[in-house]
Amino acid sequence: MDWHSTIKGFKAYLQLERSLSGNSVEAYLHDVALLKQFMELKYPSLTPDAVSSAHLQEFILFINEMGLGDQSQARILSGIRAFYKYLLMEDLIKDNPTTLLEGPKLRRKLPDVLHVNEIDQLFSAIDHSKADGVRNRAILETLYGCGLRVTELVSLKISNLYFDVGFIKVTGKGNKERLIPIGSEAIKHINFYRQGVRSKLNIRNGFEDTLFLNRNGSMLTRVYIFMMIKALAIKAGIKKSISPHTFRHSFATHLVEGGADLRAVQEMLGHESIITTEIYTHLDSDFLRQTLQQFHPRYQTPEG
Repeated sequence: MDWHSTIKGFKAYLQLERSLSGNSVEAYLHDVALLKQFMELKYPSLTPDAVSSAHLQEFILFINEMGLGDQSQARILSGIRAFYKYLLMEDLIKDNPTTLLEGPKLRRKLPDVLHVNEIDQLFSAIDHSKADGVRNRAILETLYGCGLRVTELVSLKISNLYFDVGFIKVTGKGNKERLIPIGSEAIKHINFYRQGVRSKLNIRNGFEDTLFLNRNGSMLTRVYIFMMIKALAIKAGIKKSISPHTFRHSFATHLVEGGADLRAVQEMLGHESIITTEIYTHLDSDFLRQTLQQFHPRYQTPEG
């Protein structure tokens, strides 16, 4: 049994036996594809029928760490349950690993922030002698240097790099475009990657303008970026639970703690509301008090 054939059979079941709409079928297939990507990266030899409830629990923790909302996580779990129900009906498995499956307590919390020295630790743990290492360093420099969402990173286009003026253009939520400043370190490592690694790839049709590519010349997946960062954190000896979102959070936190204007941070992050940015950067009371004391003409400390 392999993932490709079982997913193909699942698709036919959804279309023919359940008569679901095209959008519903695609939603189910998206959920199972996410599970497939995770298992292939974490357990390359694991087939669908060998997946246990313990494996699925790891997957649940993974999608929770991805920062997906409660409804998105519930939908994905529903899709996985439907997939294994189908395998059971077709006698392709004897036991359903989703029977006792429970989602985690989904109270969202802000991710850990990496200190500058911890980011340096991660960079130092990269093997720069390997092509993947050169690319991954450029990826992390871009994540931290520009505060990108992981989807914005994997879809970043070469045609949207304006290094001569120090900006990149990304397409964020709601297909909204924004310009973000990019620093010299990120530019340097992107150029190293483009000249020393990307230029040697056999790039597949349709990905000629995509900046970061896998070894096969195709666009990287979000799941790969998550797994790469987690493996690198283990290698660097960092105990915090980190993800691509951690770099975005650290980007914003370090800017605000350094005195950056919150409106400017909001613009760079692509937040519609300043309230989101305030929560995102988890400003502590001391910083807020110092800001008020410095800039408000009528502020006095309680002692004053």
